[in-house]
Amino acid sequence: MKQTIRQLQLGDLHYIEKMDTGITDDYVLNIYERISSGSSRMYGLFLDDQLASIGGYTIFAKQYAMLGRMRSDLRYRGNNLSTQLMTYIMEQASTFPTIQWVGANTQQNNVSARRVMDKLGLKETSTLYSATATDISQLKTGGENWTEVTDLAIKKIWVDQLYLQTSEVFPYECYYMFPASESLFIETDLARWSFFENRSKDRVLITKQDYKRNHYLHVIYPWNDFFEQPGFWETITTAQHQLSTQLKTTPLVWMDLTPSQKQSLPKNHPFDLPSPWLLYGKSKKI
Repeated sequence: MKQTIRQLQLGDLHYIEKMDTGITDDYVLNIYERISSGSSRMYGLFLDDQLASIGGYTIFAKQYAMLGRMRSDLRYRGNNLSTQLMTYIMEQASTFPTIQWVGANTQQNNVSARRVMDKLGLKETSTLYSATATDISQLKTGGENWTEVTDLAIKKIWVDQLYLQTSEVFPYECYYMFPASESLFIETDLARWSFFENRSKDRVLITKQDYKRNHYLHVIYPWNDFFEQPGFWETITTAQHQLSTQLKTTPLVWMDLTPSQKQSLPKNHPFDLPSPWLLYGKSKKI
């Protein structure tokens, strides 16, 4: 069979619909128009006229290329097709002169995807649990809400101290985290994100609005001591209620937790904790 790889266009959706991937209600089909245009690209590996494997990338903040959306037809698995396709896609993403990092985010239990990442030479850099909950009020301890920071200069000091100086991974969006750089913290985003300081001003909590099939209040907190900080959960609960009023629907709370943060949760915590997400990547020399 003749093997070809090419970029997929809007009119190629019917090829994907004919694939037997074993995935029920695949989100790729629902958002195909968005992930095959703009800052995103989709590619397909064909055997003759049969689409056997797909994948793609999305560019974030002009310098990060996140690979993903790997799917293979069950009838052609075991032939190393995903690795061949993703190698090509990674090469295509790397041709952009502004790209400084290429990587992928996959769940720990996705063994086949992790195997592809290893073959691509991408290094595992972080592990985060996407903890989600509808109601976290049971975690409140009666403390006072933290003080919101509106001064852009103070917000810049916090992100510089916590992320830019340390090059820590920053949860830029739900499902998408990247090694920190200045491009992730443009002023318009910092102005839109909410920052809250505790009374002693030695801790900061960041909240953002996000939408990934559901509305989320995306919460970012890089320390392990959230149960030792009075008012922490009260502040998140208030922010969730405020966003709920704005959206006229209740957003879920999303927190990206490190393994040590996960261990600090009580047994009766309200969070759903699926298999953790592993970030793979490598920097591009330019």
